[in-house]
Amino acid sequence: FMRQTPEFERNLVRSGIHLIKFWFSVSRAEQRRRFKERQNHPLKQWKLSPIDMASLDKWDDYTKAKEAMFFHTDTAESPWTVLKSDCKKRARINAMRYVLHKLPYTNKDLTKIGALDPLLVGRAQVVYERGERHDM
Repeated sequence: FMRQTPEFERNLVRSGIHLIKFWFSVSRAEQRRRFKERQNHPLKQWKLSPIDMASLDKWDDYTKAKEAMFFHTDTAESPWTVLKSDCKKRARINAMRYVLHKLPYTNKDLTKIGALDPLLVGRAQVVYERGERHDM
């Protein structure tokens, strides 16, 4: 599948589709904090499942799978954009800004859109070079 994906995505882009791939990256420490909060907060307990808790022990396996996915599917025609997402609000704002920067539309005003935060947004290999691997 991962070997077929780049060609499929290349065909989508060549046909005129604007393809944007986001990976919202959460550090291991932040994931643990969120799960603990969900365990203890009565209004957030519904968000937590036994699978979520079991996933903490599989962090390294998931990380290897994620890196394989990036290796096979992060291409010049269809790059992954990684957003460091320990702060949900900042990640979401940067995702919206990214889309607004990328898509062509009438009366685009870059001053109103605002700049992307280069510490939070970038290509997969660039974000990893800035310490993403150490957060895992």
